[in-house]
Amino acid sequence: MNGSAGTTKNAPIMILGCTSDAGKSLVVTAICRLLANRGIKVVPFKAQNMSNNAAITADGLEIGRAQYLQALAAKQVPSVMMNPVLLKPSAETFSQVIVNGRVNTEIAGLPWMERRKLLWPEVQKSLKQLQQDYQQVVIEGAGSPAEINLRAGDIVNMSVALECQADVYLVSDIDRGGSFAHLLGTWACLAPEEQKLIKGFVLNKFRGDPALLGNAMQWLEEKTGIPTVANLPYYRHQLPEEDSFRLGAQWIRGKINIALLYYPYASNLDEFDPLIYQQDINLVPVHQNVDLNLFDALILPGSKNSGASLSFLQETGLDKRIADFKQSGKLILGICGGLQILGRQITDPLNIEDGDKIGLGLIDLQTQICEAKSTKQTSVNWLGERIKGYEIHHGKTTATAEALPFIAENLGWRQGNVYTTYLHGVFENKVFYNWFMKQLGGLENGFEWSAHLDCELDKLADMFAQHGWL
Repeated sequence: MNGSAGTTKNAPIMILGCTSDAGKSLVVTAICRLLANRGIKVVPFKAQNMSNNAAITADGLEIGRAQYLQALAAKQVPSVMMNPVLLKPSAETFSQVIVNGRVNTEIAGLPWMERRKLLWPEVQKSLKQLQQDYQQVVIEGAGSPAEINLRAGDIVNMSVALECQADVYLVSDIDRGGSFAHLLGTWACLAPEEQKLIKGFVLNKFRGDPALLGNAMQWLEEKTGIPTVANLPYYRHQLPEEDSFRLGAQWIRGKINIALLYYPYASNLDEFDPLIYQQDINLVPVHQNVDLNLFDALILPGSKNSGASLSFLQETGLDKRIADFKQSGKLILGICGGLQILGRQITDPLNIEDGDKIGLGLIDLQTQICEAKSTKQTSVNWLGERIKGYEIHHGKTTATAEALPFIAENLGWRQGNVYTTYLHGVFENKVFYNWFMKQLGGLENGFEWSAHLDCELDKLADMFAQHGWL
């Protein structure tokens, strides 16, 4: 690396944010693809991520979806070393802890501040190995480094920066307002040795006339000695979101309207991006009791806690709306947790999720939540083509003769107008997308999503090359 914008040659680049959702993940993704396109052997790293959007590596290990995408941006094979610790919320005050790709119940049972002694060595090991194997490491922080109440247990922000003496860039979401106060306040909360690592401030999601910034950047540099090195525009893309989902969509006349049940602990929602970005489809997240019969199809997504998600449907009365929808004969699709919810019963003898539950009973399936977790990439032949995806579930499901195999034996079942599968990522396959749209009488205009994402990553890198500092 050249020493542009105060960077140190070959030092890891670290992107921190003043707040959650400041754009850290997207900036890291952009840098990874920009450097990869320049022929640099680059790799992403995030010590600890908290998200129910997870991905499965080729060796069957679990990492954050954002780091998986960043690895693709860097043109590298995704690995657990890129995200050694993943937290997956499954209750109001509890998260499943994934260490090096596997569930760790021992650490999950410890108070937050007592986990560092066990997790930090794993972070150090992965970070050291990546530095040895790659020319450039691009690191993402979590939340904000100014959360001084959490500093003693930190394994993802300034502890990482100090460990590898990274060149740190602090990002603020200027679209929210208050960016200069956020940047100054965050910098002021850091210790002197931490402040020395900050090489630049980054304004993100800027809309409007740059002249309106006036002398604010000069003022900030006078206060801190740190320049503002980039003003990134509000950039619309079609890449997966790390955590947030596009809420607020309403039923639209003239479109194919699909209802997505947005219950608590819904997971891996980025797999529906191939539907969201099609012009003829309107995907509407539903999280309250509304008439579903207006819609052309209904999807129940995955869930980190199928029992709790099922209870939400029953408490809100949406369970009866779903049963009414089934009587209309229109297509219902349940994926992973959605599959379990649509069945007759969920048994949870070890109380891993939310205890035993009576399901919606719309397909003759019985699911038992097991301690062993199935995590693997899966590829099968279907309708004369290869369909790819991944599995990530605790449940083991059995079916009666009334529920017929769907996609593949023990991978999914169908009964009447209800279809279910354990295979995540099905819509990213052109053959499945076209099959689904054919059932709805829509356009069979699907395409292979992986190629589309690759194109989007190049566009993102071009944007960063124009407005960034590298």
